[in-house]
Amino acid sequence: MKRALTIAGSDSGGGAGIQADLKTFAAHGVFGMSAITALTAQNSLGVQGVFEIPPEFVAAQIESVISDFGADAVKIGMISNSRIIEAVAGKIRERGLFPLVVDPVMVAKGGDPLLHEEARESLIGLLLPLATVVTPNLPEAEALCGFRVANEEDMRRAAREILRMGPKAVVVKGGHLESDTSDDLFFDGRDFAVFSARRIESANTHGTGCTFASAIAARLALGIQLREAVAGAKTYVNRLIAASLDLGLGKGHGPMNHLALARLGWELGSKD
Repeated sequence: MKRALTIAGSDSGGGAGIQADLKTFAAHGVFGMSAITALTAQNSLGVQGVFEIPPEFVAAQIESVISDFGADAVKIGMISNSRIIEAVAGKIRERGLFPLVVDPVMVAKGGDPLLHEEARESLIGLLLPLATVVTPNLPEAEALCGFRVANEEDMRRAAREILRMGPKAVVVKGGHLESDTSDDLFFDGRDFAVFSARRIESANTHGTGCTFASAIAARLALGIQLREAVAGAKTYVNRLIAASLDLGLGKGHGPMNHLALARLGWELGSKD
């Protein structure tokens, strides 16, 4: 059985973070493991508190999992401070943990900051150069690049700039654009590709970024090539939003039902 490790924060509301990652791994038939970087008191209305795990214990979790189970792919999500980033990057290099999907989580869906300002340079200097693919949304791309990203031309410029930071590929997610479609821009230094999906108006979108990145990681663990893994992850998230329209959990940005598609008979390779 293929294995995937998520290194990320815990969402007590169950919609994002390691909870979303592990559900996504399970939906793809991949055995999921976790190293928790932070505990959050969080629900659909926002983040009420964050407790950061000591860096040495984050590293201990990674070592414990890898020394016994190993991993076929790794996904990194919320890493809130530079000391944890240093510890995680050290373990990635020491253990050769690739392919590596980095979701540069900086702000929660409700607007709460999840990355300390001092950690931005560590994220750019230590983690991005190790990444197989980085998956920023538009606000995250702006934070990484230092300029406004408001249209496809800006997204292309941001993708080029982020690729110069060292990852092998970038997906700039266009979910924040105001349009009838949600278009994500893939760039690997050679070619651009746009993965487009019909925009679905739903309150149940908490954890879409975590889910997208972990779906890419699961597919990479299964041996699917990167571009196809990104395309399939895009389809998975879009269909998951559609299947979660009537879930009705929470009073704010509600979670998705990550196992809904399995119940509907969705297959891993589906592009419909």
